[in-house]
Amino acid sequence: MNGNLILLAFVLGAVSQASLIISAIAVYVVKFPTRLVGALAAFGAGALIAAVARDLLPEAQELHLGVASLWAMAGALTFLGGEHLVEKKFGSGGAAGALGIVIGAVVDGIPESIIFGIQLASGAPISLAFLAAVFVSNIPQAIAPSAELAAIGWNWRRVAVLWSWVVLACGVASMLGYGVGSASDLLKGARMSAFAGGGILAMLSNSLVPFAHERTKAAGLWTVVGFCASFAMAQS
Repeated sequence: MNGNLILLAFVLGAVSQASLIISAIAVYVVKFPTRLVGALAAFGAGALIAAVARDLLPEAQELHLGVASLWAMAGALTFLGGEHLVEKKFGSGGAAGALGIVIGAVVDGIPESIIFGIQLASGAPISLAFLAAVFVSNIPQAIAPSAELAAIGWNWRRVAVLWSWVVLACGVASMLGYGVGSASDLLKGARMSAFAGGGILAMLSNSLVPFAHERTKAAGLWTVVGFCASFAMAQS
């Protein structure tokens, strides 16, 4: 395997998720009103729904429906398992709701990062537009739970370290995607797309959408705005 491409895979996986750390620190610099946090969460939910419909589902269509469904269920169960562990440690409110969204970012970000690594291994060109879309869509996804954690007393270092672990995990996942993609065709982008899609949908219904609705009555409107904005970005 090419050492430079392994390093590039790590950089792609980490850079695509770096906005998580930037957004997390931003909540300690700028005061985000509760309604704005809810609106941003709803906007992020809409953008993620669009990403599932526009990017992940078409990629997974090369699989047999049963296989795609199994990988989607695996993604959903991975999220639900992580959420259960969070609730056991922190309870069902406060930090648990915010950390559930963090887990959703992991379930979303790791397969995305693996896909970057697989693309490098297969020689496929890396889409800078997709990289930028991932970077931008992570901003509201990080602001909402980070603002909640700040409100219950987490300091900025603790929150930054939390998101740094997510970014590091995504960089390593991209490297693993490159390694496995170079050695075997078992792990394909289609499978990871189905896995990510299932995890995202589970996270949206269990964490991000309820989180947004609790903080603003206009959550439905902002979800549609995020959905439309994501499609507009893809067409520009």
